[in-house]
Amino acid sequence: MDFLFQFLITSLICGGLQFYIHSKKKNNTTTTNNNNNNNNNNNNNNNNNNNNNNNNNNNNNNKNSTLLDIGRNEESNENGEIDKSNFLTENEEKQFKKFQNKYLLTYLLAMASDWLQGPYVYVLYESYGFTKQEIAILFIFGFLSSLIFGMAVGPVIDKYGRKRMGILFGILYGLSCLTKVINNFSILLIGRLLGGIATSLLFSVFESWMISEHNSRGFKEELLSSTFYKSSLLNGLVAIGSGLFASEVANRWGYVSPFLWAFSLLVTCSIIIATQWNENYGDSSSPLLTTLKTSIQSLINDPAIISLGTVQSLFEASMYTFVFMWTPTLLESSDLLNVQLPFGLIFATFMVCVMIGSSIFNLFQKILKPEILIQYILLLSSICFIIPFFFNNSFIIYLSFLFFEILCGCYFPCVGTLRSKYIPESIRATVMNLFRVPLNLLVVTILVNIERISSQGIFLTCSIWLTIALIYYKISISKSQELIKSNLHNILKLQNSLYKVT
Repeated sequence: MDFLFQFLITSLICGGLQFYIHSKKKNNTTTTNNNNNNNNNNNNNNNNNNNNNNNNNNNNNNKNSTLLDIGRNEESNENGEIDKSNFLTENEEKQFKKFQNKYLLTYLLAMASDWLQGPYVYVLYESYGFTKQEIAILFIFGFLSSLIFGMAVGPVIDKYGRKRMGILFGILYGLSCLTKVINNFSILLIGRLLGGIATSLLFSVFESWMISEHNSRGFKEELLSSTFYKSSLLNGLVAIGSGLFASEVANRWGYVSPFLWAFSLLVTCSIIIATQWNENYGDSSSPLLTTLKTSIQSLINDPAIISLGTVQSLFEASMYTFVFMWTPTLLESSDLLNVQLPFGLIFATFMVCVMIGSSIFNLFQKILKPEILIQYILLLSSICFIIPFFFNNSFIIYLSFLFFEILCGCYFPCVGTLRSKYIPESIRATVMNLFRVPLNLLVVTILVNIERISSQGIFLTCSIWLTIALIYYKISISKSQELIKSNLHNILKLQNSLYKVT
């Protein structure tokens, strides 16, 4: 079967699957609401009994709040489903949606500016006459910039305010876009420097501001999953639209035009942040070095944070490596040597799969806690990346790539929920940027050695990274559970001793 025909069939399946999941979600919501009404009377009778148990449990929960609390599932019914109708009035729901839409508008504008640039960075450099080695230096410089400045950016965000840094993100990334107009290697290096700093801001400022604002407005923690789900789902739509728009404007006005459109979006984003966001901070009273030291100590001392950082660094390093490798891997397949592939459409199917993944997360979060779901994501992602090592069939490899993109769609809302749960508010942006240090280091290592390692070897390396992340995370969970049991045992002994004394 011709690959393009297989690609068309797969694209239709992806679109149909997304529509089915979305329809099923609506049906489940309706059914859940009806069941909730029937269960309310039963729940009221149980509440009095639960109150006595809750008083005893609250003391134990406070002792274990910094650990991977696998047993926690507040405000859930007996089937493990979060009943949002129990804690949102009609007015609260309106306020929450207004806040959520404000965040999503700025976040998606920022992501659209990023997606517009992505497909044409390499092509633009090539059109300026730079060699592959020079282009590789430009890319590596951008990752090194994010690696080096990422450590300093985090404490600055927490100390001087997320709103200020959001505006600074738009300014720096906008200047980076403008440097693309000039065919000069040194100026383009400066652009990569600014782009690296802006990337560190992009993946920490928006989430940190949203979580802090969410909590300060008194919204329930469980609603964060809804915001992460929508941001992941809509980001897929934005990526598809941005890719198609970038292709159109590049064909009309040249390779530099997507960067100029991205600049206009960044200006708009900065204006909205300046006029619509409230300012919020992490630890604004401590010196920058103190905030950095506190963040590093939290990473070392808290098994929840260090295991979460390991997962994020290894998964996203594998993901960024995949971004570089999927095109040459498909081209190197033995049955596609003389085929011109529709890369824009293939990218669009990837983004549809991301949307499918985010919808799957929204369904599964009612069944599996994010601490468990992340383990399945790591395991299945590792399997996806081992397939190109053993198979050279383009369609099998393409299917593994599609499945990995579905897992990416599950990963982002899942890890976002975990970060909101375990990273302290005072050092949130600093810790999130520290997570990106090993991530960038791993990607730079791959890029520097990309000529020496085969495509199969690179995917095998990514599979090993994901396996290490899974094993380390499971070990951390086991240690945390043992520590929880030990703490509970000590608390019970103390309670018994106090009871005997009284």
